[in-house]
Amino acid sequence: MRILGIDPGLQTTGFGVIDVDGHALSYVASGTIRTTALALGDLPGRLKVLFDGITEVTARYAPDMAAVEIIFVNVNPQSSLLLGQARGACVTALVSGDLPVAEYTALQMKKAVVGHGRAAKSQVQEMVRRLLHLPGLPGTDAADALGMAITHAHAGAAMARLGEAGTLARRQHAMYKGGRSY
Repeated sequence: MRILGIDPGLQTTGFGVIDVDGHALSYVASGTIRTTALALGDLPGRLKVLFDGITEVTARYAPDMAAVEIIFVNVNPQSSLLLGQARGACVTALVSGDLPVAEYTALQMKKAVVGHGRAAKSQVQEMVRRLLHLPGLPGTDAADALGMAITHAHAGAAMARLGEAGTLARRQHAMYKGGRSY
């Protein structure tokens, strides 16, 4: 199975592609899509660059599925909104290519790759290098994207098995029971 990981950003979006064969991971490609050549105020132009870039990556490497980072709400709400739009352009490009998309937080990715959720970017880079047997450190955005793909390679199968097991039963204590709220 080939997995495409995406670390969305309005100025720099990282991507990473890995092949998974059982528990074996192998590096295929990674890089960044940059929108810095466009003016800061040209949001539609930047979103188009991201959409076209992700479309090109999916066409070139033909992944079977994608894993995208879920953004966190930043202190600055305007930054969060802009990052959300960049992420939306990336996800739209993926689903328009009929790719299934899994989503993980940065905390989940760091925990899966490094072992703890508060890992520094340099720790993620080093573990990605080790896990994929790379000759050098990938860039920070590409390392995060490869980390997303690695996270899905490790967690995706378990999540799929949980999904096949059936839906979770609703908990009674949070519902109205006999006219009373618990």
